[in-house]
Amino acid sequence: MSIAAASHGFLSPTGVEIAFLLVGLATFGAALVTVTTRQLVHAALWLVVTLGGLAVEYLLLTAEFIAWVQVLIYVGSVVVLLLFGLMLTKAPIGRSPDADSGNRWAALTVAVAAAAALVWVVVDAFRTTWIDLDGAAAGSTKATGESLFQNWVLPFEALSVLLLAALVGAIVLSRKAKAAAAPQAPAATRAPGTHGDPGAKEGVR
Repeated sequence: MSIAAASHGFLSPTGVEIAFLLVGLATFGAALVTVTTRQLVHAALWLVVTLGGLAVEYLLLTAEFIAWVQVLIYVGSVVVLLLFGLMLTKAPIGRSPDADSGNRWAALTVAVAAAAALVWVVVDAFRTTWIDLDGAAAGSTKATGESLFQNWVLPFEALSVLLLAALVGAIVLSRKAKAAAAPQAPAATRAPGTHGDPGAKEGVR
């Protein structure tokens, strides 16, 4: 246990720890609104708030590089990709009652199980690890880059392929919608009395 951990206990938190707790609660609330709102565009915007809150948490943990990567990659790229997908698929701007699939309990069960597993793995991995908030920054660019491109390069590339597949899927769905609506346009604009109009044939008789 380091000096920073021994200098104060859980009953005497520092200002950084209080700010970490408050930002965490705000981020958790934004995440709940993201998955419960029925307005797709609002869900994407609340996702921006959630990811921004995570970036602030990284800053409070003295991981400046990870915080700016969170802002540039997730807030600046992933959310923009989601908005492009919403626009390409012509998602409604207002409330979307059909956005609820009716599997909320199954989704909640999976979410709680995933959260419990994640918390257990993190607590088990860092049970005796303490971060010295008053010392030098722990998340340096060199250490993070070496860990990312040596140990986590495969998940990183898999995530980029997954995002690309989501964008291609949105484009395919939008083109199918246009192709289905195209044959109906000439029938709607056909003038009365032209060839192929049943009303015109009745009038000739």
